[in-house]
Amino acid sequence: MIKKLLAITALGLAAITPALSQHTEQNHAVRFEQLGTMLRTPNVYRTASGAPGHLYWQQQANYVIDVELNDDNQSIKGSETVTYINNSPDQLTYLWIQLDQNNRSKDSDTPKVTESSITPRMSLRQLEGILWHSEDYDLKILSIKDASGNPLNVAINKTMMRVDLPQPLKAGETFSFSIDWSFNIHDRVGFIGGRPGYEFFPKDGNYLYTMAEWFPRMAVYSDFEGWQNKQFLGSGEFALTFGNYEVRITVPADHMVGATGVLQNPEEVLSATELQRWNTAKKTFDKPVIIRTQAEAEALEKKKATAKKTWIFKAENVRDFAWTSSRKFIWDAMAVKLAGKDVMAMSYYGKEGNPLWEQYSTRVVAHTLKSYSAHSFDYPYPVAISVEASNGMEYPMICFNYGRPDADGTYSDAIKYGMISVIIHEVGHNFFPMIVNSDERQWTWMDEGLNTFMQFMAEQEWDRNYPSRRGPAHKIVPYMASEKHLLEPIMTNSENIIQFGANAYAKPATALNILRETVMGRELFDFAFKEYSRRWMFKHPTPDDFFRTMEDASAVDLDWFWRGWFYGTEPVDISIENVSWYKLDNRTPAQKKADAKSAFEREETYISKEFNKTDVERTVVEADPATRDFYNSFNPFTVTPEDETAYRNFLASLSDKEKALLNSNMNFYEMTFKNVGGLVMPLIIEFHYSDGTTEIERIPAEIWRKNESQVTKVFAKQKEVVRFVLDPKRETADIDESSNYWPRQYQPSRFELFKGGGGVRGASMGDNPMKKAQKK
Repeated sequence: MIKKLLAITALGLAAITPALSQHTEQNHAVRFEQLGTMLRTPNVYRTASGAPGHLYWQQQANYVIDVELNDDNQSIKGSETVTYINNSPDQLTYLWIQLDQNNRSKDSDTPKVTESSITPRMSLRQLEGILWHSEDYDLKILSIKDASGNPLNVAINKTMMRVDLPQPLKAGETFSFSIDWSFNIHDRVGFIGGRPGYEFFPKDGNYLYTMAEWFPRMAVYSDFEGWQNKQFLGSGEFALTFGNYEVRITVPADHMVGATGVLQNPEEVLSATELQRWNTAKKTFDKPVIIRTQAEAEALEKKKATAKKTWIFKAENVRDFAWTSSRKFIWDAMAVKLAGKDVMAMSYYGKEGNPLWEQYSTRVVAHTLKSYSAHSFDYPYPVAISVEASNGMEYPMICFNYGRPDADGTYSDAIKYGMISVIIHEVGHNFFPMIVNSDERQWTWMDEGLNTFMQFMAEQEWDRNYPSRRGPAHKIVPYMASEKHLLEPIMTNSENIIQFGANAYAKPATALNILRETVMGRELFDFAFKEYSRRWMFKHPTPDDFFRTMEDASAVDLDWFWRGWFYGTEPVDISIENVSWYKLDNRTPAQKKADAKSAFEREETYISKEFNKTDVERTVVEADPATRDFYNSFNPFTVTPEDETAYRNFLASLSDKEKALLNSNMNFYEMTFKNVGGLVMPLIIEFHYSDGTTEIERIPAEIWRKNESQVTKVFAKQKEVVRFVLDPKRETADIDESSNYWPRQYQPSRFELFKGGGGVRGASMGDNPMKKAQKK
């Protein structure tokens, strides 16, 4: 049938594209190879399906801590008792403990391994980074003893401390020990920066403390790595062990304290009015209840208490503990109904955060819990707290966020949305990695990337016109188009990443969004993602477990996707190289001869022939009859009886189905696509028809399996196509959209001019239409 019907004529479009160069090197069997040995071998602890194995284990560390904040000299002193449970099958002869505060010591490796240079204009902060500092911010280990009070031998290596055990700790055994320690708190708004520290407010002379990485914490001992005792250099965050906490925090009596866990003694630390408001908040689901008002906080700012109070918190099955303290705090809270239980969403903020924080913070916390729970698992903890701290960092049940209006209370939309985004992001970290407890020191993307993807969905559920900056495919294009020496795979160790935000946050978030919307579809993706999230709640997953679970729960082979997006740096750049238009030849002999005559006359019309009509008086053939033969009078464009007979015989030989196809007037478009960038992706083609309608066809990425450089595909269309657009909805992060059109359509690139500046993170610095409107 095909041989009889495809007497096809090529028209128009094919003629305007130059021929493609021939590929001389292997062009397949690379990008579609299975990951194979790139992943860890499945075992009894981690299965080939991506689920925990039947002998999966993890360690546990329980803490009882007493800590006191000195608001006069900005220091803390504490003592902790750690009960370490060896659930591994291994016998341990020593334990490793993280001393992350030492990252800020005067002998820290962080400034030593950070490149620096001199430019014509240097800020004080830049110079301070070169000079570092000579302040005493080391975590001082005052004593470390076993349960009987006997000193333990230790070795401190920068941000890690090894505790040598008096005797081996066998599988299933428990070891308890105590540590006394202290350190001076640094100014986190200053050049040292970082996640914890204090901020000083010179107008009222008060401090706001965000205490994190503040106590010696057990390192992770796992089945896949043993001890995770890589040094903390600042970028690679934390691998931590789950456990239960009881923490007693002593602060000035007029301070408000927020912390991981549930407050155990509200009657002792809250005023009668605050306690009544707190109990009301626990029953209020529609809006936040203000427990300490701005007026009350401002009154406390003007005088400093000399007495002290101790706040007691308990938290179960958490991997860390953080807290905040200040007399500046306004506090509000509301209840959120999740899976039949009530969770308290709350916020702590100084007056500098209003009116933004009072209006938005706790509402955003509540929304985040609902959104993330719908896309992963129900939030299991009793509390979720947002603290305004010109910062952006997460801990179990509590996070520190930025977003301050101007002094007059006005703010730009950039500040508003920046604040909402950072609250969603940091509260969302409760899910990844506080509960799905990946190793941030090795794989930043496993918490930041997954969380940024979840953040994007929550933002879009907050406002249909939300200006999300990470998630949509086209927004990763500038990074993907960077020079090769500025790129590294997502799977790169956290400390080795150059463009940290783009690599660890934006690219994996974009990849997951593409998986959900374009490669897998929402139904398959959502089921698989929830399966991963639920499988690894309160456990330690690796990238292998994520990759395997997503495939196992969806029946979608994604090795090509992980290989390209997570293990590679190639960009997406697919070009429509050529389009040829074909139609089935259903013409009669007379129509064929007429078309052939027209084509011949077009071919034989040229300038010399036009001039020769007058310049050549007579040709030889015209002058001499002896030079003429049969062909001088033969007309090849005349329809002969033989032509008519052959046509009738051809029609008679066709089946009814063949006749219908021959007379269908179908258009065939042969499209050639070139993989310029290297990263294979689905082909999404939009056909624009001559009648003004459009249609989109989606071709899976597997079309590239046998030729990763160039593929050709024919599309049969009843209507005539006037324009072809590749990736019309900007789903694949194609870095060169000019080659996505046929015929070619070029768009100007645009750039913005902006004025840089500095200041407290999250403070309003850009255009502020609200301020302008109030001045009118």
